[in-house]
Amino acid sequence: MSRFLKRLMLAMGLALSCLCVQGNTEGRPIRFAMTPAFLHDQHALLADWRVYLETRMKRPVEFIQRDRYRDTMDLLQQQKVEFAWICDYPYVMLKKEVRLMAVAVNEGKPTYRSYLIVPARDMQTRSVMDLKGGIFAFADPYSNTGYLVPRFEIKRAGADPATFFKRTFFTWSHRKVIDAVAAGLVQGGNVDSYVWDVLNKVRPDVTAKTRVAWKSADYGFPPVVASRGVSDADFALMQSMLMKMKDDAEGRALLARLRLDSFIAGSPALYDGVAEMMAPNLGEKPNR
Repeated sequence: MSRFLKRLMLAMGLALSCLCVQGNTEGRPIRFAMTPAFLHDQHALLADWRVYLETRMKRPVEFIQRDRYRDTMDLLQQQKVEFAWICDYPYVMLKKEVRLMAVAVNEGKPTYRSYLIVPARDMQTRSVMDLKGGIFAFADPYSNTGYLVPRFEIKRAGADPATFFKRTFFTWSHRKVIDAVAAGLVQGGNVDSYVWDVLNKVRPDVTAKTRVAWKSADYGFPPVVASRGVSDADFALMQSMLMKMKDDAEGRALLARLRLDSFIAGSPALYDGVAEMMAPNLGEKPNR
């Protein structure tokens, strides 16, 4: 066989391989990352949700869970996942690198708040400023409600968040902040209202050991976003599936287990409040 024919056959083989890969893109799994603010230790719910999406999308779906918000942000930036449910603080940070796809509606509104919680026996604390010199638990350095909000409130009062408390530490989840406060290990912590409210319904014995001492203004509920590399077709498909969950019995049952009403398209304007809080912190990297 001549060298020319060998090269021709090699080129044809490569071309066919490319066509096969392109033809199989619909069979590739859709990767969906979750932060620890949601579905922590709820593997059965994730499994059922995965089957629900796969059945309707005719595509394999893979949920990827990470313990820290930064890890999920890295997956998005490196385009190792197509979609992610992230906190609003990371969304604002990554706004130019991701697309807002859906926002959950919780108790009739696409918003949530930051709760300052203290041990139930503490009946005096009314704001984070009452906890000066104490031990305080943060959820995650990229959490809006569990990190940005209390630091913003301290700065707004003219104090320095870096020296305000005697000691601080990260628990890496809102549930663990609640546990730390309930156990009396800390004098306080700020948590996601959605997490506390849901836990209050399923584990009132835990939340009864805490008291909500202060509530923030409303912020846009943590959004579901798409990586910048996601095609318009895949974006539209996933967005449609999430928004249609309220329209069938199985979808409504999953939403009920999530303690949510529905998903809507949402608007970037929902997160203007978070962006405004971030402005005084420009140049200040979150503590890791």
